[in-house]
Order: sequence, then structure tokens, then C-alpha cells
Amino acid sequence: MTIVRLFRVRIHSALRAEFEAKFATISVGAVQAAQGALGVEILKPTHWAPDEYLMISRWRDSAAIKRFAGEHWNHAYIPPGMETFVADCSVDHYTAWKQT
Repeated sequence: MTIVRLFRVRIHSALRAEFEAKFATISVGAVQAAQGALGVEILKPTHWAPDEYLMISRWRDSAAIKRFAGEHWNHAYIPPGMETFVADCSVDHYTAWKQT
């Protein structure tokens, strides 16, 4: 069963340029290299929430997420070197309910 993982992160706005470069390489790279990861997409903020970013990743199953994120898989996984940028973050998981 495919699992969709939504990772939301609110950053310190003064670090935006550096964060965006590293989010697109370090964070995306960590997911892409993970066994069982099926795909990843990152989204930039709108003017309504200018410091909030979203990563949507798809996983083969819950075991793949656990291998990637470890024992606390239901919490946000922050790759080493990215913790400096994070003001707040959360993670949620979903499965397909209805195909259209």
C-alpha cells in the first residue's frame, strides 16, 4: 500500500536563500536515495504563509518510511545540517482512499 508523507516546515525567514538551495539538494537527495521511496516533490510558499514549505513524498509501504526515518518515523526527519533552518515542522501520512 502506497503511503504519502507530507512534511511541512516553517523556516527562519532570514535564512531563506540558503534553506531553499539545501532543501532542494540535501533534503530531496535524502528521500531520493532511500530504499522504497517512489517520488518526491517540494513546494515553495505563497504570500499567505511566506516561510512555510512542503515536501510531498510517496513510499512503497510503511516499512520503507521506517527504514528512512527510523524509530520515530511518525515525526519529522531532519537531515544533518538542516536543523538550523527549522522554526517549526510537522509530518503527516496518508494512504490512497479513492482513485479518480
